[in-house]
Amino acid sequence: MDKHLFILRQKIKNKQLKIAVVGLGYVGFPLALEFAKKKVEVAGIEIDADRLKSIAQGKSYISDISSQELKAILASGYFKASGNFEDIASADVVLICVPTPLKGKNLPDISFIRSAVNQVAEHLKTGALVILESTTYPGTTEEEILPIFQNHGYKHGRDFFLCFSPERIDPGNKKFPVHKIPKVIGGLTPIATKLAMAVYQIIIKRVVPVSSARAAETVKLLENTFRLINIGLIDELAMMAHEMKIDIWEVVEAAATKPFGFMPFYPGPGVGGHCIPKDPLYLHWKAKSFGFHSRFIELASRVIDYMPEYIVKRVKVALKNRKRALAGAKILVLGVTYKKNIKDLRKSPSIDVISSLKRQGAKVFYADPLIPFLKVKDLDLKSVHLTGQRIKEFDCCLVATDHAQINYAVLLENAKFIFDARNAYKGNHTEKVERL
Repeated sequence: MDKHLFILRQKIKNKQLKIAVVGLGYVGFPLALEFAKKKVEVAGIEIDADRLKSIAQGKSYISDISSQELKAILASGYFKASGNFEDIASADVVLICVPTPLKGKNLPDISFIRSAVNQVAEHLKTGALVILESTTYPGTTEEEILPIFQNHGYKHGRDFFLCFSPERIDPGNKKFPVHKIPKVIGGLTPIATKLAMAVYQIIIKRVVPVSSARAAETVKLLENTFRLINIGLIDELAMMAHEMKIDIWEVVEAAATKPFGFMPFYPGPGVGGHCIPKDPLYLHWKAKSFGFHSRFIELASRVIDYMPEYIVKRVKVALKNRKRALAGAKILVLGVTYKKNIKDLRKSPSIDVISSLKRQGAKVFYADPLIPFLKVKDLDLKSVHLTGQRIKEFDCCLVATDHAQINYAVLLENAKFIFDARNAYKGNHTEKVERL
């Protein structure tokens, strides 16, 4: 292995390595292009035909990557995409960036990881470095991935190296693009960790080594469990504050002036996206195998899961106070993506709000500048064009996702009543606006 190790180190040092990125989603795609920008040869491997077609046409399907940027990188020749796993055979480094969803309510599903790793093992070049980026429970790299390679006849430290490095991409966050986010790295051995550090240092200024892959896996889960629990806390406090006739938004903003010991979190209709609703449950599940029950994670998840129903309950009471029943009322939901200014519907709480409103007999419409058609679950709707005249038709306009492109002044001028679940209206509009 010494010969292969020397060759790999030299290739990394001279940026003469070839990288294969398995999975060109919100994690793998930006990562692949970042390496290509540094003139590293990258092969992107993707099984989704629509994504491959978009790339071939120079059309980006990721909000953080412009089509212009994609075309420039394709023209450079340093990035190509295909559905062919045989491209791994020439790769010195393989990054695995595939989804890790939940089965049902809270069971981890690492079938995508297993499938990808089996394909990688079929074609892996001797001496290559494999890095998993997909968020997963502690022990996955060592207990699930390593045995797959071993079953294919590979010995760690002799034939290949294995690491875990959690993705930290925050879609839509222009302040922290890929190259500005510190990278945590944990290998199965110190040599594996150092190799991965050298690879990521090509594109990222700061890399943070930890003692093991298991520690690195837990880092990601800690980050998102921290957020889940604090969001659950502020959601509960928002409900409590409403009963006590206290403005939770005012309280949070005032508390945020403390320069130490406090970090502001804000309430909303729930939590969506790829990480926060799921990642803590991976940790919760794994802890159970050690006989440990995580009450904080379970409680925070329950509180957050209740928020769409709570929003509907508040809307129902507000309409009743205005002599209007929810059943039969025309409700316009503004914003259906899980996060403002992001074209992503994954686990969006707005969808749950719409479904709940429909179950209770409301006539539901939506307006979202990023989602012209909404075809998810049992919904098949078209976005409403927001004109003053159209807004006047609705009994309630519910701000569920506060996109910057929504004209809130026009909405306020023409709406009969606005329920603001995102604090889009920070001023005093008590006659027309009720905030969460």
